[in-house]
Amino acid sequence: MAHLTVTAKGQVTLRRELLRHLGVQPGQQIEVTTLPGSRIEVRAVQPPGSIEAFIGHLAGRSPKLASLEEIQAAAAAGWAGEP
Repeated sequence: MAHLTVTAKGQVTLRRELLRHLGVQPGQQIEVTTLPGSRIEVRAVQPPGSIEAFIGHLAGRSPKLASLEEIQAAAAAGWAGEP
């Protein structure tokens, strides 16, 4: 359990290991939810995703070109839980 100190301005600094655990990098945001019993929940804010942002994300990362049939077979195998 980590103990944090509250400053005179009411601020708390999260230690590096806590930020690493959350997967938060500088400039990213965290979300804090108040819970009963004087508790809070801290989570990393997940950026909204879109198909437009995903398209082309892997382009050029592999020299292999796959046919549509190979892509469909790989997708079907993935949905079936096959390696």
